[in-house]
Amino acid sequence: MTTPRFAAVQWLLFIAVLGGILYLLSPILTPFVAAAILAYICNPLVTRLTALKLSRTLSVVIVMSGLMLSSILMLLILLPLLEVELARLGTRLPALIETIRVQLLPKLQQLLGASLQFDSIALKNFAVTHLQSAGGVAGKLLPWLSDSGGVIMSLLANLLLLPVAMFYLLRDWSDLTRRVDELIPRARYQMVSAILVEIDTVLAEFLRGQISVMLVMSVFYSAALWMTGLEFALPIGIVAGLLVFVPYLGMVIGLLLATLAAVMQFTTFGEVLWVWAAFAAGQLLEGMVVTPRLVGERVGLHPLAVIFALMAFGQVMGFFGILLALPLSAILLVALRHLKAWYLGSSMYREP
Repeated sequence: MTTPRFAAVQWLLFIAVLGGILYLLSPILTPFVAAAILAYICNPLVTRLTALKLSRTLSVVIVMSGLMLSSILMLLILLPLLEVELARLGTRLPALIETIRVQLLPKLQQLLGASLQFDSIALKNFAVTHLQSAGGVAGKLLPWLSDSGGVIMSLLANLLLLPVAMFYLLRDWSDLTRRVDELIPRARYQMVSAILVEIDTVLAEFLRGQISVMLVMSVFYSAALWMTGLEFALPIGIVAGLLVFVPYLGMVIGLLLATLAAVMQFTTFGEVLWVWAAFAAGQLLEGMVVTPRLVGERVGLHPLAVIFALMAFGQVMGFFGILLALPLSAILLVALRHLKAWYLGSSMYREP
């Protein structure tokens, strides 16, 4: 085996072993991976603040405080809206159940040709005893947490670890990148540095594209829900659009909030269907047009490759695989470009 081929095999084995280790450690790597993503996103802001003669630590504190305040503001928008809608649902649900029993149930029995049992009294009692008291969500949260055991404790530990890991990564970012730079083999330094710069450029384009997707979908959901006549179209549309950064989360939360608001506001099921149609159209628009165009084209990925990446990484790595699908695909794309160039210039390809 020639020296270049032996080196290539070494690198492939190293990447395979590293990937296996990361896969095995994935359950405990979640907060560190999330912290690294956030640190990479926020590092340019920290660098700009340090250019204003602020210390690195103070710059990190300012940026993280802004991020935390933005998250709190999102919760302050989301939780009161959900609380109000649950209370209104508890008020109107008995009448809605009675309408289903009187109007919809006979039609279903006639269509199916079978007798359907419907305990409307039990459902009404549930609505009165549970949903009407939804205004005390915050007061009931702590007892629920105390009864949920190790899963909640693990979640809280990850949430507490996330800002700590992010703080140290941001504060020591320059030192960490310098240490990585020192590990690059000197004989391959120019080539590896060029690849890292290309990866950084592709990831920056990915982030710009993702921000564009968030803005476009916020406008779309707000406009589409406003056209249905929904009262809370603007806040629900903004929340659903901004949360598309996490695949499916924005659609699920937005659909839940919009459905609750529609059930409370509208009197016919057809009007609720229009709200669902708005989210169905938004999901198709985002998955088939907006994300492939604004993200896939920026990083050089074909729209089918974007869809395949979401499914493949989600299957292998779960939720965070979906979250990391496109940036990891962008990195893999850069590697494949250079591998293709090496292959086309190798004797393996050029030999007759």
